[in-house]
Amino acid sequence: MDRADGRRSSLFTKLGLSVLTCNSAIAIYRSWGDPTSVAFVALAFTALLLLFHFLRRFEHARPEDRGSVKAAVWALTTLLTAMFAARVAPLMPPLVGVVVWAMAAATVGGGFWALIVN
Repeated sequence: MDRADGRRSSLFTKLGLSVLTCNSAIAIYRSWGDPTSVAFVALAFTALLLLFHFLRRFEHARPEDRGSVKAAVWALTTLLTAMFAARVAPLMPPLVGVVVWAMAAATVGGGFWALIVN
């Protein structure tokens, strides 16, 4: 957990970000010859870092300031959902690919309802 003063991260937070960074670096190294894969990993890593940043801002924001942070969180989760669906759906049989996109759309719609509407 984070400390009460909100300025220092816990050991588990640092460990998680270190594992994410190391995993992303290895994925970029292994797919270095494929610019599309490198861009996918780099964009996903950046989006995850931004998502963690905005989630932390949401935790410490005043209730009246949370609207824009919620919108940023929803936009980043939508981006990540669409990225992963676009990467997975072509690998599946056509009917399963449609199901992947339908689940992604349901997730995005549910996230909009939960974060923005409510």
